[in-house]
Amino acid sequence: MEVRINNQTVQAAEGSTIWQACRTAGIHVPSLCYLKDVSQNASCGVCVVEVKGARSLLRSCITKVTEGMEIFTDSPRAMKARKMNVELLLANHSQDCLICDRNGNCELQQLTFTLGINTRRFERTRKEHYMKDESSLSLVRDPEKCILCGRCVAVCSDLQNVKAIDFAGRGLKTRVSTFLDEGLGLVACTNCGQCALVCPTGAITEKSAVGDVRKALQDPGKVVLVQTAPAVRVGIGEAMGMPYGSLVTGQMVAGLRRLGFSKVFDTDFAADLTIVEEGNELLRRINNGGILPMITSCSPGWIKFIEHFYPEQLGHLSTCKSPQQMFGAVAKTYYAEKTGTDPRKIVVVSVMPCTAKKYEARRPEMDGAFQYWKEKMNLSEEEHFFDVDFSLTTRELARMFRETGIEFLQLPKEEFDSPLGESSGAGVIFGSTGGVMEAALRTAYELYTGKPPEGVDFYAVRGVEGIREADINLNGTIVKVAVAHTLKNAGILLDQIRNGTSPYTFIEVMTCPGGCLGGGGQPIPTNAEIREKRAASIYLEDKHKTIRKSHKNPEILSLYKEFLVEPLGEKSHHLLHTHYVERG
Repeated sequence: MEVRINNQTVQAAEGSTIWQACRTAGIHVPSLCYLKDVSQNASCGVCVVEVKGARSLLRSCITKVTEGMEIFTDSPRAMKARKMNVELLLANHSQDCLICDRNGNCELQQLTFTLGINTRRFERTRKEHYMKDESSLSLVRDPEKCILCGRCVAVCSDLQNVKAIDFAGRGLKTRVSTFLDEGLGLVACTNCGQCALVCPTGAITEKSAVGDVRKALQDPGKVVLVQTAPAVRVGIGEAMGMPYGSLVTGQMVAGLRRLGFSKVFDTDFAADLTIVEEGNELLRRINNGGILPMITSCSPGWIKFIEHFYPEQLGHLSTCKSPQQMFGAVAKTYYAEKTGTDPRKIVVVSVMPCTAKKYEARRPEMDGAFQYWKEKMNLSEEEHFFDVDFSLTTRELARMFRETGIEFLQLPKEEFDSPLGESSGAGVIFGSTGGVMEAALRTAYELYTGKPPEGVDFYAVRGVEGIREADINLNGTIVKVAVAHTLKNAGILLDQIRNGTSPYTFIEVMTCPGGCLGGGGQPIPTNAEIREKRAASIYLEDKHKTIRKSHKNPEILSLYKEFLVEPLGEKSHHLLHTHYVERG
């Protein structure tokens, strides 16, 4: 249909909102509460426009266009109201921008600058002051910085179906809180961090481990190893000013060496290890009448979700630890023995696209290396250590690069160290939704049939649909598989299992939209278009890998030959597998 925007004729799609029509016309109407595919509650009033014939200003994010509508986005009336609405938000907002984690990447800060607001015109209307909530191992909530846009509530409720946070109170006492105002670490939060990813201010951020990592790096008595997840290599470049989805594996390795890490390893190595263990576990369940469908267990937010909401189905989870945790266990046992290093001196740092990994690293079950050495070295409980010491997000690594003055764009490309740095293409695609399934199928097909598949690309499990299913022909045996991303979609598949209608043998679940590529610790912004570009780079790296199957990774073969002996063997059971618990 035809509408006029700022005296220009524009073609707008029927059913589109004024905000969408303006974007089509190349006009940006600012907003705070609106976020495509996440939130559209029209609460902030920043996107108001004037429409000829309307008595009041209209909120463009929810108002549909009509034939012949005349819209003015920059009329004095609209501009004045927009500016006042932002000023009212600022009245109750903390003013510590210079020391805020989101300084320089804050939508409210940018909007204030764009609208030319340079004075604080209104007094604080909210009398209550709220303390920071630091009860979570993954996230920090600062209600003083909350502008009540509702994005976090929407993403937790609608995208993840967790509902750990919601609006509480009325009028000036309205706030975002948890059930009974308990800390975020004391409720059924999955630590996914999607709330932090969509928050326009610094009201929800990751709990930073940068200080702890810096301290470890400065300790001459420590051997500090770092592992990097596959999704980081297509995200860290964005945070350092490069185009979305830039593949910067080599530069990332070089940057980590310049930060002072003793060795730079690849979590993709552990992803390959996960596939070998998980593929063998799946075949054992199929052949021995084990619990099916088997569901992947590498996403810690998903693990906490099933523990809270579907504990009766924990038996369907693979017992494999995530690649992050497998790496830590192997680094403090196999690598320690191979290099003659005291495991108590080893500090394992992971760089992940995920805030839930911080929580996972402190799960009491994740101390396989300590248990391995406890009797061998006569260790006391006071000497206890976890397999992974600290987990950084992609955003935190970018912060460390900037603090250190590393000119990331000028770095040369360097290779990962050995023996925990070699990976296959299957390990790389772990970062994308469907990637774990495809990697597993590349190995499981060969283990089951005794011969390689005709091609290693299982396109049927790739894509961005919330739930995808495929029939895989294992040399005459049809295996039905499913892939889901976001916890809401995971719940749909779990309901099928609960109802006895699930037709699947194997299911992959990723907590975040798009998989780890859209993780809660990735650069802000992260949206569907950006996730698509990151995925393209992930699959490009896979395509160019010489080895594309996990069980063909020579360093994995050496690990079994020199240390683990065999998949699902005794050492593997103690170091690489775990159990999960029912939570209230």
